[in-house]
Amino acid sequence: MRGRRMKKLFDAINLLAQPCGATIKDLAKRLETTDRQAYRTIETLQDDFYFVITKDQALLGNEVRYYLKEKDQVTSFKNMKVADLNLSLPEVISLYFLKGHARLYQGTEIETEINRAFAKLDTFVPDGFEKRLEKVKTLFSPSSQFTKDYTGKEKIIDDLTEAMLQQKTCQIEYHSFGDDKLKNFKIDPLRFFERNGGLYAFMRSTSFGDIRILAVERIQSISVLDSTFDYPKDFDPDTLLDNAFGIFYDDPITVKVRFPAEQARYIQERRWAKDQKITKAKNGSITLTMNTSGWYDVKRWILSFGPDAELLEPAEMREELNAAAREMTALYE
Repeated sequence: MRGRRMKKLFDAINLLAQPCGATIKDLAKRLETTDRQAYRTIETLQDDFYFVITKDQALLGNEVRYYLKEKDQVTSFKNMKVADLNLSLPEVISLYFLKGHARLYQGTEIETEINRAFAKLDTFVPDGFEKRLEKVKTLFSPSSQFTKDYTGKEKIIDDLTEAMLQQKTCQIEYHSFGDDKLKNFKIDPLRFFERNGGLYAFMRSTSFGDIRILAVERIQSISVLDSTFDYPKDFDPDTLLDNAFGIFYDDPITVKVRFPAEQARYIQERRWAKDQKITKAKNGSITLTMNTSGWYDVKRWILSFGPDAELLEPAEMREELNAAAREMTALYE
């Protein structure tokens, strides 16, 4: 299938590169296909491989002729291989690993664009590399469980991306989760980030000047304005994300949590915070001490372990967890 498709593309390129160009009927005849599929071949060369194809009205026969005059395009297309792009096997594997993490775009036009990009990668692999590439594709089995649905949000994501690149202020309509209301306000969009299957954006409020986080799926509409903004010099998104336990960040806190021996291996296998320390006890239990921020996310995480996690410090938050545990117990009485 791949070989036949490539042969048709090469035949089309050779025909279009002739001084007299080619009509749709010429292409259909050479490719042994229909006029509609011949049109699609031209669209593929333009949209997927960025060939510049011109057309004009013939003097005789009144048929439109298509031309590809830039012969260097033809040469580079025929000779292109992954090696020309300096992609090694480990780099190709890394790209497919990243593709597996693009699951939050499932069902959107962005997923279509990602698949088109990887289709090009498949097309230009060196001779004898196809079998190895097929093996690479079997290494990763991404899961879409708990991933947010971004179907229909492509334009919003595109507009946000363009606004970030051009540093333009935006007017948005946003569904506030806390009070379940639609709100209109202006933002300076700064940076995307992914967390737990969701796409979020750092933005600066034009009214208050503080940095906030927006869930992209809750943006109902967006207008990119003509006004531009200066990127905040003191904004360090990587540090903010490193110090935050989840998507919420606030005042830094130091928490100390004790886990029984049954949970010790699970806790030790993971990095929960940039600044953390694990202390082991003789009975097999461990104590995790970490400096982080976002108490709301930390609290939910501790509660998720049920009786297998005990918050030791800070004392005031221990009492808050105690109250939450009593409320949970009351639900089952």
